[in-house]
Amino acid sequence: MQVTAVGLNTEWGLLMASISEDNNEETPLQVRLNGVATFIGIVGLVVAAMVLVVLFARYFTGHTTNPDGTVQFVKGHTGVKSTIFGVIKILTVAVTIVVVAVPEGLPLAVTLTLAYSMRKMMADKALVRRLSACETMGSATTICSDKTGTLTLNQMTVVRSIVGAIELQPQATIEKLSPTVTSLVLEAIAQNTSGSVFEPEDGSTVEVTGSPTEKAILSWGLELHMKFALERSKSAIIHVSPFNSEKKRGGVAVIGRDSNVHVHWKGAAEIVLALCTNWLDVDGSTHEMTPDKANHFRKYIEDMAEQSLRCVAFAYRNLDPKDIPYEEQRINWELPDNDLTLIGIVGMKDPCRPGVRDAVELCTNSGVKVRMVTGDNLQTARAIALECGILTDPQASAPVIIEGKVFRAYSDAEREAVADKISVMGRSSPNDKLLLVKALKKNGHVVAVTGDGTNDAPALHEADIGLSMGIQGTEVAKESSDIIILDDNFASVVKVVRWGRSVYANIQKFIQFQLTVNVAALIINVVAAISSGNVPLNAVQLLWVNLIMDTLGALALATEPPTDQLMKRTPVGRRENLL
Repeated sequence: MQVTAVGLNTEWGLLMASISEDNNEETPLQVRLNGVATFIGIVGLVVAAMVLVVLFARYFTGHTTNPDGTVQFVKGHTGVKSTIFGVIKILTVAVTIVVVAVPEGLPLAVTLTLAYSMRKMMADKALVRRLSACETMGSATTICSDKTGTLTLNQMTVVRSIVGAIELQPQATIEKLSPTVTSLVLEAIAQNTSGSVFEPEDGSTVEVTGSPTEKAILSWGLELHMKFALERSKSAIIHVSPFNSEKKRGGVAVIGRDSNVHVHWKGAAEIVLALCTNWLDVDGSTHEMTPDKANHFRKYIEDMAEQSLRCVAFAYRNLDPKDIPYEEQRINWELPDNDLTLIGIVGMKDPCRPGVRDAVELCTNSGVKVRMVTGDNLQTARAIALECGILTDPQASAPVIIEGKVFRAYSDAEREAVADKISVMGRSSPNDKLLLVKALKKNGHVVAVTGDGTNDAPALHEADIGLSMGIQGTEVAKESSDIIILDDNFASVVKVVRWGRSVYANIQKFIQFQLTVNVAALIINVVAAISSGNVPLNAVQLLWVNLIMDTLGALALATEPPTDQLMKRTPVGRRENLL
């Protein structure tokens, strides 16, 4: 073994560097509040300057009178001290007008609303990691959602399987298969996996661990009477090529007791099938993969995909032991993936979560576009999207439903042009999700992204609001997100949108309430100052009313719960004004 890179030069280092960068981007609410504050400040300064000029003109021309009717300033008869006090009084009135014009309680109202919403969202299975994320979600115009575990239950089960060109029925044994085929099938299941099977000696329930896909395949192996520990002991692993999200497959090289070396590959069915030049029959014989036979297997895959099944293929090839590098040279060894022999194909079902279709429909009716980004092939993605309500047209084609590699090949301008039309992206890599997020943001969308894997971290970090999964999500994904969905359910994402809109609505109510009070006080003082040179409300009175009204109004309006009417509004996005 040798070290080839450390620190930021490793893939992990590059990933952590990309998600630790702070782009200092303001949230949609901050942008609008800054605009409102700037506008109010300008209005206050203009009015104060106008009042200052008028009061100075009235004072120094002898038009300002005392309560007893005497003139406050008479040229040649008014002392310096009295003049200074008169000027200070006028300046105080002008400054007070500026202070009254600006709603000082707004930061308090915003903070109270966000904090209250954050606490209440915990009851709706959403843990807020960044306070401003509460309101950002209310401005979301699109949600890019994963499929597995978010839209579906993440409980994969093998429901169809093809081995040796024949389809095995559910719960079928391996009696139809020859010992050679049986050995290869069980070896592929037991060795080419990141999961494990624990078989208690007391005969209690067998425990299967690993990712949902691995657990489904291992459970299928148990149905085929596989003894996991025994199969593992029959051969030794020489080298592992972990599953790659770009290549959509993973492999392992094993050597048996008879010194035969097998390289097993497992991955996306149509991708593995394309690498096969032979196929294995039930009697153990090997036949050439002719175009007709390849189309036959491809038809199986398409049929499974139309039933919303995830298709995984198994293939292998023999390897001459002389071609195996020495142990110290295997670190950079690429397992051969050509001239493979197809062993079998399995179709796994991951049913949609209850209530997902209603949640998607609610988002659609409220103006939030839901897009599904998945690693499954287009047929499976289409079937799930139709079941969830993301797609309504079974015959939809590109760019509504698009493959990741096609989107990836576009230029930046082309990606921005088609991004708005995309509803489903199949066979996508984590980088494709990141490119989609960037394109949507450039088009003016406020983008929410769900993710659970380490590779999803850049997209979660880039999005306006990142939502990681609390159950299946990795620690890296959670650290990169703004909100953690504790039950991994898309319906909880919709509840977060509801609370976000409540934050926005409460702040709107506060500003309308506060400006009504401030404008009324401002008009009274301005009119009185211009007409008589005096103000009915002095500085202390104005500040007292302003601060007390701000505080109590913030407390009352910040804690209003969300209503169903909020989801009937269209999202505010980035471009609209707060008022």
